[in-house]
Amino acid sequence: MRSIATVAACAAIAVVSLPFVAVAQTTSQTTTTQNDAQTMWEKVKGSWSQTKGAVKEQWGELTDDDLLAIEGRRDQLVGKIQTRYGISREAAEAQVGAWEKGRLKNM
Repeated sequence: MRSIATVAACAAIAVVSLPFVAVAQTTSQTTTTQNDAQTMWEKVKGSWSQTKGAVKEQWGELTDDDLLAIEGRRDQLVGKIQTRYGISREAAEAQVGAWEKGRLKNM
């Protein structure tokens, strides 16, 4: 009888703590992804003259002056895309996010 109570108590603890474990894993994955993106953007800034071609290929509406102003800064890229394409900030963020994922796979 005592072993059944022990098993029940362990099961209750496991059920209660499960959401906390899931949140910790999600937070860890998000943090890792953010760190990867930050590292990538540091590399982009360092090699902006080479990266400009890939950006121009992806977003052909951006002018050479836009690319000079961006200088490898993500927030500037999002803003220029938003302006040139007449889309919402969220849509521009989504486009840059998708581009980042493709770049991260290639790094």
